[in-house]
Amino acid sequence: MNNQQFKFWCENHPASVDPVFQALVMGIVNVTPDSFSDGGQYSDLPKALSHALQLIDDGADIIDIGGESVRPGATAISEQEELSRVIPLIEALRNESDICISIDTTKPAVMKEAIRAGAGLINDINALQNEGALGLVASTDIPVCLMHMQGTPMTMQVNPHYNQDVVDEINEFLAKRILACVSAGIKPERMIVDPGFGFGKKVEHNLQLTKQLSRFRIHQRPILLGVSRKTTIGKVLNKNVDERLIGSLVLSAVAMEQGLGIIRTHDVAETKQVITMMQAIHKSCGDTNKLRT
Repeated sequence: MNNQQFKFWCENHPASVDPVFQALVMGIVNVTPDSFSDGGQYSDLPKALSHALQLIDDGADIIDIGGESVRPGATAISEQEELSRVIPLIEALRNESDICISIDTTKPAVMKEAIRAGAGLINDINALQNEGALGLVASTDIPVCLMHMQGTPMTMQVNPHYNQDVVDEINEFLAKRILACVSAGIKPERMIVDPGFGFGKKVEHNLQLTKQLSRFRIHQRPILLGVSRKTTIGKVLNKNVDERLIGSLVLSAVAMEQGLGIIRTHDVAETKQVITMMQAIHKSCGDTNKLRT
């Protein structure tokens, strides 16, 4: 799927119709020394490019490139440092493939240069709240993912708390950010929403939002979810980060059954197998409701 095809998919996503098991797969490439799962593995360009191309071969529809760790407790890096990490990879990948490239950043300057280099999606964990981000995205025509996060990466896991139902609070936040985007001139058809699994949430919050993911379809926009190898899985299963594949796939399957639009993952090939299997079950039933009885 190239940038234009992804833009068309986003603009025409049947959010009001049950899109069961039609999720796209977003493969993760972190060019960071300190990400929680793969920090340092792909911090040089040849390794990062090779990994991205392997994820494409494995079936990724989108490659999400990030240059700044957002693990709990992470400290921010400079704009220039982030640019030096992500732009060479975006340029190199664009020379090798027409795959849709997503830039995982909160910084408007990085967004701008990433788009120039060939990115076709902005994936912002801060939902365009940084100064200049709304205006920058409004000046383009590419899709943007708005994510919920309580606090910052440095503080988000210091006793996260919700005064009401966690899904209600996340939906209130997303509705406000969608309104802010529309007011800035960004069409709703360009937006994707992400409830932010693991970002300022305890284990019970993450499990609740996954179980009730269909409630985020109130925004009538595609839903993106990233559960891959996250701490909640480790706490539930008592597994280290490199032993969390099965837990990741189970959470992904539960989310996909509720109409998930995009699943963000380190493990593309295995996630594609889950989708294929669920599609086969869906096809054999003929009626999606039979899967829930």
